[in-house]
Amino acid sequence: MAFEEALATGDHALACVLLAPSTRRQLVQDRQQDCPRAIAGEELPRGGGLRGAQAYGRQAMLRLTGDTLFLSQFTDGWKVVAAGCAPEGDKPYECSVKGA
Repeated sequence: MAFEEALATGDHALACVLLAPSTRRQLVQDRQQDCPRAIAGEELPRGGGLRGAQAYGRQAMLRLTGDTLFLSQFTDGWKVVAAGCAPEGDKPYECSVKGA
């Protein structure tokens, strides 16, 4: 996936382009830095290989070896809504990068 590749190669500007607008805004607001520096500071886990994917209309969840990503489909393609997500039992996933 392009988002994971961007993180792995240190292309944080591209990773920011691949974030959903509300997620990008929230990250910048929370970290008080521009998006590329903010996402680099998150030290997100390496995603690794795809373990599973589920789509629900315009929403999707990608379970990777080392991370879980939530995506939404926009007019210009799929964007990452949340990353660095871990299951919390019966509760919703806890994500280090997410929109408001």
